[in-house]
Amino acid sequence: MPETTFTPEQERQACRAAFGSFAGAVIDWYDFILYGLIAALVFNSAFFPNVSPAIGTLAAFATFGVGFLFRPLGGIVFGHFGDRLGRKRMLVITMLVMGLASTGIGLLPTFDSIGWWAPILLVTLRAIQGFAVGGEWGGAALMAVESAPPKKKAFYSSGVQVGYSVGLVIATGFVAILNATMSEQAFNQWGWRIPFIASLLLVAIGLWIRSSVTETAEFTDKVENSTINKTGKIPLVEALKAHPTAFLKIIGLRFAELFIGYIVTAFALSYATNHTTISRSFMLDIILLVGVLGILTIPTFAYLSDRFGRKRIYVSGSVVGAVTAAPFFLAMDSGSLVGTAILAVVLFNIGHDSVVSAQQPLFTEMFGAEFRYSGAGVGYQVASAIAGGLTPFIAALLVGINDGGWHLVAAYLGIGCAISAVIAASISHGDDSPSEQEHSTTPESAPEELTSKDVLHSPS
Repeated sequence: MPETTFTPEQERQACRAAFGSFAGAVIDWYDFILYGLIAALVFNSAFFPNVSPAIGTLAAFATFGVGFLFRPLGGIVFGHFGDRLGRKRMLVITMLVMGLASTGIGLLPTFDSIGWWAPILLVTLRAIQGFAVGGEWGGAALMAVESAPPKKKAFYSSGVQVGYSVGLVIATGFVAILNATMSEQAFNQWGWRIPFIASLLLVAIGLWIRSSVTETAEFTDKVENSTINKTGKIPLVEALKAHPTAFLKIIGLRFAELFIGYIVTAFALSYATNHTTISRSFMLDIILLVGVLGILTIPTFAYLSDRFGRKRIYVSGSVVGAVTAAPFFLAMDSGSLVGTAILAVVLFNIGHDSVVSAQQPLFTEMFGAEFRYSGAGVGYQVASAIAGGLTPFIAALLVGINDGGWHLVAAYLGIGCAISAVIAASISHGDDSPSEQEHSTTPESAPEELTSKDVLHSPS
């Protein structure tokens, strides 16, 4: 392929697309992460008061996992229409649905007011959250990747993952401020509602930002103006037929990211509060710290991914996660504040962030443009359902089985990271730097190009 020269207008569109994807990711992840934080602190007593604290924590984390179970459905629905109608329209809808569901949680009566209707409605709203965020990653990633310069796809699309860090910072910072300025009783009774209701303001800002972003040229040229958009084919089915192994690879590749992310930012908060001498406020500060650092580390690793190859960065991050799992829990269990902080940073900002920095182009380049939203998006969300939402619940269950010990959780985390490292090492299309990959067809795309009547295109 000849190297593409971007015009000034294309550069501006690439920047707008990257910023729009970033802004939307911030808002959706703020809402989604906020639920995990409040579930760890309040929901066990507010919505499940008639059970033991341990069972209440399990129940709260179970509702946390419900959102992940509905993410694949959101990926399927939004992916289908995103591959047919465009990325931008779906991203506006996902943001609006997420904001309304989060506000509903903030206004929801507790068990004391309406009995078992409270947890039922909580689960329903959490499911809606999961449905909305299920369509967010695929559209945001494609909006940024398809608009980016050929040799800077990871860097330009890294805003999707930086949005997670910023959302983490805003959600955790909001909760930390309320926790520091309110009594525990006031926070547990009504203070936890404030961050959920405030999401309405963030949604309004996000909708304004995304209104300035135009549809990607790649979608317009290869899908919207192509006869393939009129064939009646179902994008998800076509993606499965053309690239059946890609879904399994994405699931395994995401183990490192999901295990690290939700153990550090959700489960560790509950574990430290209930099983160690480390305070709730300190763990909130740790979550805030890794979120702030992620704003810098994710684009840095994305730049390195564009420069030296996505596979190398992915394997390195997964290995870091595997070897840091046990020391992190050992530091927490011993009550070492310095050790816990340092190892949380290593585990999250090196292990987790280096992995997510390469995901957008690495995953989307496994599929052709005409079913990329469905293919990469659904694979991504199925992984979230399997390995993401259930992780805090499984971790809490493992602690219970081990009489409060952390060893099984550390093993769970380490094995998951090792699996990601092995899969990343086995893939072929991430060996070279992206600039070298531009001159060859990716293995995932080759069979489809030979067999389909419609010409498929790799993202680069």
